[in-house]
Amino acid sequence: MLKSFRYFLLPISWIYGTVIWLRNKLYDKDILKSSSFNFPIICVGNLATGGTGKTPMTEFLVRLLKNNYKIATLSRGYKRKTTGFAIADEHTTALEIGDEPMQFHQKFPDVTIAVGEERAVAIPQLLHDKPETEVIILDDAFQHRQVEAGFNIMLTDYSNLYTRDFILPAGDLRDVRSSSKRADIIIVSKNKPTLDETEKKKIIAEINPSIDQSVFFTTIIYGTSYHLFTKKNIDITPQHDILLVCGIANPAPLKAHLNQHANSYDLLRYPDHHIFHSNDLKDIKEQFEKIKAENKIVLTTEKDAVRLEKFESELKDFPLYVLPIQHSFLFGEENKFKDLVTSFINGFNKLNQNK
Repeated sequence: MLKSFRYFLLPISWIYGTVIWLRNKLYDKDILKSSSFNFPIICVGNLATGGTGKTPMTEFLVRLLKNNYKIATLSRGYKRKTTGFAIADEHTTALEIGDEPMQFHQKFPDVTIAVGEERAVAIPQLLHDKPETEVIILDDAFQHRQVEAGFNIMLTDYSNLYTRDFILPAGDLRDVRSSSKRADIIIVSKNKPTLDETEKKKIIAEINPSIDQSVFFTTIIYGTSYHLFTKKNIDITPQHDILLVCGIANPAPLKAHLNQHANSYDLLRYPDHHIFHSNDLKDIKEQFEKIKAENKIVLTTEKDAVRLEKFESELKDFPLYVLPIQHSFLFGEENKFKDLVTSFINGFNKLNQNK
């Protein structure tokens, strides 16, 4: 029903799409100026409004690079309660920098995690405050053209490929499909693990990449759940009854995972990047009490967890567990992806050394 209703919104999408197309043309013709930096910058993003796996891909890059380079991530800090440029420290909260940057900060305390709405302004500030930085990863910046990154990684969800989607509000695209041509790498994410070569070739043909573009396929793998505060691990089994609490753009893969690994689950769904309040906490506890099972827990995502930490006094003894996720490359192509990323950085540095 919802999808049928969206077709009535197509005239608005055509107008919005025309505006975006014109904006891109102005950037392409250098009438609108993009800032470029003599510095290796990797951009991670998508064309859709969310749910393609940008956050775990940024984490994948951090894990790949942090032992060999001094890296920093720069995010907008969506839905934070502050404005301007900031670098996370030991006193930082999710309300100050946003849930995803806070997630990065907690996982990688030795990595510089920065936020700033105007990335063209934030990058010089970041390099001034952290001059040892060797690589910057721009989180969710592909559709923002104020900064021209040296290397662009664009993700698209297998279940909703950008080639089959529409511009907002009829669809989920916030940029025109042709913008995909600016990507160096296109990642088809959230695939079924059993994706075969035949379907892979069909999707690549549909995407129709240029000779300079590489297409990769990933699936989601879930790690071991851990208690939000005690960090005690727990394995989800068919004996568990679960209350799933999440405010993410696309919970479908998570729901499918629980269908396979838990006895049952109830869902309390909130909007993406939802800031939890005391009333939400009350609802969670009431919903949990309604589950008539002994072996029951509450499960949430890493992104939601950083927004629930402020309730430690109320939840420290509550069975609230966090389920981590990662990208896993299909068809044995992880090393090829890693080589492309590191070759960009090393090639960029070598070029500048020879100048």
